[in-house]
Amino acid sequence: MERGHGGHQQGKIYVVGIGPGDAEHMTQRAQSVWNEVDVVAGYKTYIDLIRPWLADKKVVATGMRQEIDRCREVVEIALAGQSIALVSSGDAGVYGMAGILIECLEEKDALDISLEIIPGVSAANAASSLLGAPLMHDFAVISLSDLLTPWEVIQKRVKLAAEGDFVMAIYNPKSKGRQDQIEWVRQAVLDYRDPQTPVGIVREALRGESQVIITTLAEFTQSPIDMLTTVVIGNSHTRVIGPYMVTPRGYIL
Repeated sequence: MERGHGGHQQGKIYVVGIGPGDAEHMTQRAQSVWNEVDVVAGYKTYIDLIRPWLADKKVVATGMRQEIDRCREVVEIALAGQSIALVSSGDAGVYGMAGILIECLEEKDALDISLEIIPGVSAANAASSLLGAPLMHDFAVISLSDLLTPWEVIQKRVKLAAEGDFVMAIYNPKSKGRQDQIEWVRQAVLDYRDPQTPVGIVREALRGESQVIITTLAEFTQSPIDMLTTVVIGNSHTRVIGPYMVTPRGYIL
């Protein structure tokens, strides 16, 4: 659904979830947008993933932690009458750019600009597909990055998800400056789950040479984990079936 048909004489904004960034896992709608816009904006690493589609498009590429400036520039470009695509990895509405873009539209009193948000394959979905079917029942997606969310809030969410027996997809589990949080998560979840609970670790999900490990809650922090990794912690019913990690939906066979 497209929104925004007001008094401004302006272009249109597309917020595009590119999934892992390759053609096979990018929606047809996402791929078609590049031909409809004048400008493409995004984090340089993600722009590089889609360079083959951009041809002679004007590109606005910025660095990490410049999300607000990037979104403000996108709004200004649209107000000037050009159509622009704002690139987001995974799904634009899941830890992506859609939310801050809408806030910047509000800031500029420009909510009447035509806006289309195009979904993409999230990291949780991509990792799940490589592991088998660990997200078949209720699950929570939690980022361990404390840049924008206080660590105390993240801890509360992890504890409640563990107590509620949710499968957990953990984003941003470990960085160079943040080494201990994932071990805290392991210890917290062990208060509620068996040490042999399956845990899946996927690095670079569906992006080139993906690395997939299925291990246990007791041992998973011994495996390599970084910011390109998604960790999926099973619930009390999650099983390993052959090479697959599966959380049963509850069907009786």
